[in-house]
Amino acid sequence: MRLSTKGRYAVMAMADLARRQAESAERAVSLSDIAARQEISLSYLEQLFARLRRRGLVQSHRGPGGGYRLARSAVETNIAEIVLAVDEPLRATRCEAQTPGCMLNGERCLTHDLWEETGRQIEAWLASVSLDDVIAGRVGARKAAA
Repeated sequence: MRLSTKGRYAVMAMADLARRQAESAERAVSLSDIAARQEISLSYLEQLFARLRRRGLVQSHRGPGGGYRLARSAVETNIAEIVLAVDEPLRATRCEAQTPGCMLNGERCLTHDLWEETGRQIEAWLASVSLDDVIAGRVGARKAAA
């Protein structure tokens, strides 16, 4: 399964924001600084952060020293909610929401349940990983322990 650019860039930007916020608890982080550090287009980040703000994951601050801050702590923010805020739900099947199956006649393909469960497992795992796990480098340790 492939994660879209929107989801990957949103997680990268949120991890950068969380790290910078931890270093300077008083200061909001500008999108232009995140864009430069993560090598992501500023206009693309603006679109992503508008969605993240609407979902209540970040707060914007105007004026001198303005920018963005996490709405909740990095420990309370999981990766699945970041991805879902900017992207469609993770799906591994080719079925559309309005059709019962992925075949032309409306039936499910033989491997439908396999791919549907794969998508659920990925989403559950991403929900179990916090933004704090990512910035602390604990994701690899989780993998080794599993």
